[in-house]
Amino acid sequence: MAALTLDALLRSLKKGAPPSGALDLAYLLYGDEDVLKDEASRALLDAAVPAGRDFNVDTRYAPDLTPESLDVLVNTPPMLAERRAVVIRGVEQLGKRKTKLRDELIGYLESPNPSTLLILVVAAGEDPDPELVRHSTAVRLDPLSAERVPRWVQHRATQLGLTLESDAAALLLNAVGSDLGALSRELEKLASLTGDTQRPATVTDVTGLVGVRRGETVYDLVDAALQRQAARAAQLVEPVLEQAGMNGVRIVSLLGTHLVGMALARAERDRGGSVARRMADTVFRHLLAARPYGLRNYKEEAAHWCEWSAYWTAAELSAALRAALAADTALKTATVSDDRGIVTQLVLGFAAPKREAA
Repeated sequence: MAALTLDALLRSLKKGAPPSGALDLAYLLYGDEDVLKDEASRALLDAAVPAGRDFNVDTRYAPDLTPESLDVLVNTPPMLAERRAVVIRGVEQLGKRKTKLRDELIGYLESPNPSTLLILVVAAGEDPDPELVRHSTAVRLDPLSAERVPRWVQHRATQLGLTLESDAAALLLNAVGSDLGALSRELEKLASLTGDTQRPATVTDVTGLVGVRRGETVYDLVDAALQRQAARAAQLVEPVLEQAGMNGVRIVSLLGTHLVGMALARAERDRGGSVARRMADTVFRHLLAARPYGLRNYKEEAAHWCEWSAYWTAAELSAALRAALAADTALKTATVSDDRGIVTQLVLGFAAPKREAA
């Protein structure tokens, strides 16, 4: 059976009838979005062990287990409940070769304990063991598309009892990007700040907690650079670098992604795709196919790239990409880090004499 998505899993649990007709006994969570794995685990635990979790939920790491301890974990009867749950993280470290622990796990999955829900979690960036996939209900958790991140923010805020003003949510997304882990941490801070007052979180709250002002996010820097407003982009380098979790590599990586998109839009323009809507639709389809990480709403990005591609020639975009690659290499190999100087030099190089739109 093909792996489930998070949406399919949540729909099945909400109906009370997962794909097999009942709550399955073993689930394998894998993919590159660890935050969504945590959400899937919580949803499964809510369904399997609605109460009494202190006695009926165990979480372990695969490297810490032996065949004997695994057998005890999965075959211990529940206490004053119909079912207990076991979560095992780091399953990828079992390897795909025969070991006693892996053989014990696969043997258990062939005939699982009906009173135990087993949740196996594979770390991001690791492929799941095909044997474990075959013997469990696999759920693939990949990063959300840019369009879905704002809805996820509202969903997570609701879970935390937090209300966000629309401008505050937009600033948070522009400041943090689509990293669900970072967004979740900032939402938790905002919930703590406003919890006693029950008031909505404002732009001022986001500015104070995240340390970024409206108009000074990394996306403002990127937009200025792509529109060839080099002086404005250079002015933003320092305040952007001062923000928590920000560095030169992240800025240059984001610039590189946008430059590739701009080059695609420029190629469409040069092929005669001068109708703005048709160009944007073509670029949007490419975005959906590639799903690059760290972008905002794909339709809006596609429209911007098509508009701003008029300010660049194909040769200029090629040169800008080479410059971004050189900056990335310098940032990663320099013995003395000078993120500000390297990024500033890069965006100043994007400046060009004004010309009529092509």
